[in-house]
Amino acid sequence: MTRANGHLRWITVVAVLVCAALPQLWAQSAPAPSIDLRARTMRPGEVLLVSIATPTDVASVAVQSFNRTTPAYRLADGLWNALVGIDLDQAAGDYRVTATTNSGATADKVFAVTPRTFPTRTLKVNPDFVNPPATLMARIEEETRFTQTLLATVTPQRLWSTPFKVPVPHKANSRFGTRSVFNGEARNPHAGTDFLSPAGTPIHAPNAGRVVAARDLFFSGRTVILDHGLGVFSQLAHMSRIDVAEGDVVQAGQVVGLVGATGRVTGAHLHWGLRVGEARVDPLSLVCPGFQDQFLNVLDVVATADKFFDQSVQ
Repeated sequence: MTRANGHLRWITVVAVLVCAALPQLWAQSAPAPSIDLRARTMRPGEVLLVSIATPTDVASVAVQSFNRTTPAYRLADGLWNALVGIDLDQAAGDYRVTATTNSGATADKVFAVTPRTFPTRTLKVNPDFVNPPATLMARIEEETRFTQTLLATVTPQRLWSTPFKVPVPHKANSRFGTRSVFNGEARNPHAGTDFLSPAGTPIHAPNAGRVVAARDLFFSGRTVILDHGLGVFSQLAHMSRIDVAEGDVVQAGQVVGLVGATGRVTGAHLHWGLRVGEARVDPLSLVCPGFQDQFLNVLDVVATADKFFDQSVQ
């Protein structure tokens, strides 16, 4: 080997090493984002608003927490938000939220989820209401797979641009997270909020989105599921009539159906369920004062949503 060839080989090796290290060096040199966390309370069933400040040339930001990744949405140059759900069964403890820009720069913040005890109700009902007949199990399993697939699919774009609003003009009468014991058998917790609205009351879309389900389901009856984008879904259940079709794009406040008593219920009401990144969360946590201004980056998210709740209901 000549001396010239030896020098050329060393230059090639150095060049390869430098090129391999460039992405890591760039990530280390890129300005780190900063994170601010806000919520009504840091408890199971709540929505966590993650605000990220970044350099203005950042093209995208991903937020990770509870082993789930959520795309953030841009408010303005250098300012991003993301919604993270704290599932109603999330254990109390310390958790971490991490924001990563497209350049690889990261920032994280540790926060504490505090314990929460949900109410329990014990009822005696017709046995058929508790355990569906075996002949219907195939239908129930198929519908479960259908809804699980929908709720696990994240649309990467934010489809809403205004604050979320309660879909009916009545107060809630059944608390989110309530555990029910029917005839001595524990059932799944109530993953939504019920409103005791009269049959025939128009149901308004809580926000803009795409209709991904508009069909009659065994447990929830005539049901509309709206994909609001970025892993946020609304489920509006027990309708007497559905006024939209799957694939429709609806605007905030648009009438999507009428209150009814279809499915496994004993009376007319609206069930509003909300999923954020597959986490089951209380819809009222997203409409409380403070979150109403989430798009304007308001800092003081401290109020509760009690004004939406009938205080006589225990």
